[in-house]
Amino acid sequence: MVSREDLESFLIRMGLEYEEVDPGMFLTGGEDGPPVVVHHAENLLLIRMKVMDMPDENERSLELYRTLLELNANEVVHGAYGIEDGDLIISDTLELETLDFHELQASMESITLAAATHMEQIRDLAGAGAAVGESEG
Repeated sequence: MVSREDLESFLIRMGLEYEEVDPGMFLTGGEDGPPVVVHHAENLLLIRMKVMDMPDENERSLELYRTLLELNANEVVHGAYGIEDGDLIISDTLELETLDFHELQASMESITLAAATHMEQIRDLAGAGAAVGESEG
């Protein structure tokens, strides 16, 4: 089983900047995009990234939700988009029992690539301004 120390070693090996914000909970990322939370829980590794604040319901909401479900089914290799506390997130859950470096790396890359690739389409459908991690102006 992957320990908290093993996880930290994996983050270092991936060349990620990170900070342990709580025991077993790491905040990774930096200038390249929104931060990713990596949480070493009892038997699971939870990986989450906030993509943006969800907009108020409007006439395009159904199209936004449908697009997110289609992206989950067709384009997101690891994890899925979801809504939590008014935020659009992308997350993945991995089992610590069988986790290895390459699986973690693939999951992290999939999440960050999906968010970067889909951001413009999602923002357009949401009618949102700048996404998390992007500067306005």
